[in-house]
Amino acid sequence: FTPDEMQVELVADFWPPPAAIEAELAAYQGGWGKQMTQRVPSTLEMQTAALLYWGIWRAGGLMLIGMALFKLGIFSGERSTRFYAILIVLGVVIGLPVVAWGGYQNFARGWDPIHARLGLGYQLNYWASPVVSLAYVGAIVLWLRTDRLRRLQEALAAVGRTALTNYLLQTLLATFIFYGHGLGLFGSVTRVQQLLVVLFIWTVELIASPIWLRYFRFGPAEWLWRSLTYWRIQPIRVEPRAPGAQLLKSSQA
Repeated sequence: FTPDEMQVELVADFWPPPAAIEAELAAYQGGWGKQMTQRVPSTLEMQTAALLYWGIWRAGGLMLIGMALFKLGIFSGERSTRFYAILIVLGVVIGLPVVAWGGYQNFARGWDPIHARLGLGYQLNYWASPVVSLAYVGAIVLWLRTDRLRRLQEALAAVGRTALTNYLLQTLLATFIFYGHGLGLFGSVTRVQQLLVVLFIWTVELIASPIWLRYFRFGPAEWLWRSLTYWRIQPIRVEPRAPGAQLLKSSQA
């Protein structure tokens, strides 16, 4: 593509003609076959061009930063309270204003595609959002050091232990809600209703994950992944404790 051709395609992606919008709505509100007319080209683009010019650098870079933060003991809460407070301040004082300014500029320019995807409207969020993420890290670590909302902490930990399963569950629930093989609500849900969908899915996961882990060591997807990794069926059931086992352990201590 030449720069001019890329700009034309970018504008078409941001402001598609009515016929393209109608075709997409009809596809996603239809059955599996109709959906593939949209899903296959979109997936091919994401797994090829988009992966090469955006995904590898963005996702790969953030993964490397995350690995470094983990090795430095930041994610595991090994730093001082002052350290995490500084992360919060940096995110609030630097990260959020920069991101907010970028968003304001996009709205002020009517979400001009060139500015929003190639100019400052994109770059401000691109570089400042990791700083905001550090503020989230600081806030979450400090929260975990308290006993406030302990049940919620435990539920979130259970969701984390079954992250792959919950990722797949989100996909199944969302595609059932929006695509034509389910409720077919694609393109007909308001912003507020979208938030309600998110709240519903998170509620399901926060309730189901702790219950599942009472009886099983891993989520079903995690169990399958471990079994394939070690090329051996992994035990999944939580072994029930024998009556009086805890009492005997305490007496021996």
